[in-house]
Amino acid sequence: MTTKPAKIIWSEIDEAPALATYALLPVIQGFTKGTGIEVETRDISLSGRIIATFPDKLREDQRIADHLAELGELVKTPEANIIKLPNISASIPQLQAAIKELQAQGYDVPSYPEEPKNDEEKKIQERYAKVLGSAVNPVLREGNSDRRPAASVKTFAQKNPHRMMQPWPQVSQCRVAHMSGGDFFENETSTTLQKDTQARIEFVGADGKVTVLKDKLPLLAGEVLDSTHMDIAALRKFYAETIEEAKQKGVLLSLHLKATMMKISDPILFGHCVSVYYKDALAKHAATLKEIGANPNFGMADILAKLDRLPAAKKAEIEADIEACYKTRPALAMVDSRKGITNLHVPNDVIVDASMPNVVRDGGRMWNLNDELQDTIAMIPDRCYATMYQAMIEDCQKNGQYDPATMGSVSNVGLMAQKAEEYGSHDKTFTAPGDGVIRVVDTSGATLLEQKVVAGDLFRACQTKDIAIRDWVKLAVNRAKASGDPAIFWLNAERGHDAQLIKKVETYLKDHDTSGLDIRIMKPVDAMKFSCERIRKGLNTISVTGNVLRDYLTDLFPILELGTSARMLSIVPLLAGGGLFETGAGGSAPKHVQQFLKEGHIRWDSLGEYCALVPSLELVAENYSNAKAKVLAETLDQAIGKYLENGKLPSRKVNEIDNRGSTFFLTLYWAQALAAQSKDAELKARFVPIAEKLTANEAKIDQELLAAQGRSVDVGGYFRPDPVKADKEMRPSATLNAIIDSMF
Repeated sequence: MTTKPAKIIWSEIDEAPALATYALLPVIQGFTKGTGIEVETRDISLSGRIIATFPDKLREDQRIADHLAELGELVKTPEANIIKLPNISASIPQLQAAIKELQAQGYDVPSYPEEPKNDEEKKIQERYAKVLGSAVNPVLREGNSDRRPAASVKTFAQKNPHRMMQPWPQVSQCRVAHMSGGDFFENETSTTLQKDTQARIEFVGADGKVTVLKDKLPLLAGEVLDSTHMDIAALRKFYAETIEEAKQKGVLLSLHLKATMMKISDPILFGHCVSVYYKDALAKHAATLKEIGANPNFGMADILAKLDRLPAAKKAEIEADIEACYKTRPALAMVDSRKGITNLHVPNDVIVDASMPNVVRDGGRMWNLNDELQDTIAMIPDRCYATMYQAMIEDCQKNGQYDPATMGSVSNVGLMAQKAEEYGSHDKTFTAPGDGVIRVVDTSGATLLEQKVVAGDLFRACQTKDIAIRDWVKLAVNRAKASGDPAIFWLNAERGHDAQLIKKVETYLKDHDTSGLDIRIMKPVDAMKFSCERIRKGLNTISVTGNVLRDYLTDLFPILELGTSARMLSIVPLLAGGGLFETGAGGSAPKHVQQFLKEGHIRWDSLGEYCALVPSLELVAENYSNAKAKVLAETLDQAIGKYLENGKLPSRKVNEIDNRGSTFFLTLYWAQALAAQSKDAELKARFVPIAEKLTANEAKIDQELLAAQGRSVDVGGYFRPDPVKADKEMRPSATLNAIIDSMF
């Protein structure tokens, strides 16, 4: 056994899971003390990444290291063992809000220049580009994804089904609207590289002039390279036609994109919808809006805020014209009907992977201005993924709502290593500067791929490494063997990228013993129909998908099955041999913070963190021959089971158990399990008195935690809370604190 301690890195992130860490992390550090395990933190929060980006602007005591870059190197080593909580994938409005808060806290970070006026502002914008959108996940995901509900969690969910499912109406007008041509799906071309090379991306105008858009694009043999473009004229026509359809049918209009992960392309797609829906007002005042820097890509919130720069009379005139649009347009799905915040208010308010499961859960409906559920047409412009959502909606319209008490699971093996597919496309996404061709050219001058574009079209290229694809196929086979469930590759031969992947999958499956396994390749639409048929029978299926479908499906099915995707077990076996353990989705995190600040009740469910710690400890046990780590993992698993059986999950209501109470009971059950076990005498001796103290003071601690609720709370910041204030609010039980602190 090595004497070198094993390190588990706990990520410091944002919003509700960041606050929950104040309650949970001291417990983990106390329980692992003296076991050959060191639990350390690294700050990869949005505010932390901003601070790390501008050390030259800050005092020495304000600076923090670039922890994301540090972890990016760590994940390429066998020693990596990282528990990664959900972080903010920032849209520009979120980035601006975080910057404003940091500036108010005394951090001299520069404001984000939306439209740079000089070279200095351009450099600032370029530095902030590394913070926007999916800045974290592609850096850390040096492996493919294995996501499934832990057995104890699934069993609990079936015994105690969540009550959020709404019946589907007998007549439902819900449907997913998508483009029929001109989208990324139709225009995609793809190739597999035969040798290592270096390429560049360039625009060739109608006049023959060449403009280099990206000068260095390293490519490896066996790598799949894609290019595609969105025909913006076709997109706007699609929006206009669907807006009219929703008006005629009297249903809500909703738009479902992912402007956080797809930080370059999707805000542009969002902006075009805003400008089409509010066309009468925005076109009329185009010159004025341009002068004040109003940008539809940032949503109506940005436009309305920028109106403050105008004289009162002009502002009132434009506001009246915007308001008049609602009389001729269909009603929009609401984010907050009380505040009048619509689906088109901010690009990151409605995120497809979280919003579409709620459409299904709510019977094909979304919330209207009267705070009532109403049928919606859900616009997902691109056909790469829209069609599979429509397949699920049709299944529900035919067969009714799913039953969490009986439905099976759809787990996922996701291709995401080394920035695979679209989520790695940000540095290769461009708006066509004119009519012409955007092409990828190698060092010999040969054109690898090209797209004919007109001014304003949206070009995108992406890469998928061969080593990632090989590992993905291996992981799928291993999961099929371990579970005995069918493994379905969701791939469509009619799509350029998928056609290349199908060839590779069929080749690499031959490297494995697949006898007795049910492994198939299906179009996403057919795979969805197959999976829905099985879950209605209580049967499990493994979805084997690319990066985006991995993201979408690992929210879609868990939200329906478990009520939330935060309770999923998410393991990333890293290519170098380490492990990354993700703890679920953070889509609901902002609402939890808002409730906590208002009522002193935080209903974030840390079950994802509890579950992620089990395989993290198991990895320590395996890689370091650490018997204590194995016992810690086994007893934590037992504690999670007891925690679920006893119903200690956070309540939605103030003055009932919240995250802090949940973590206390998990702590109690874990200590009791360690005290009761007989595999490690030293751990037993250490935890017998701890368990006795926790058990004897259970009622007192519970009351101290409940007493902290029912009042407004100040933690000193939303994006960057004050550590002292946050610690005080998240650890309000002096009795519990004394017991935990005595372990150090």
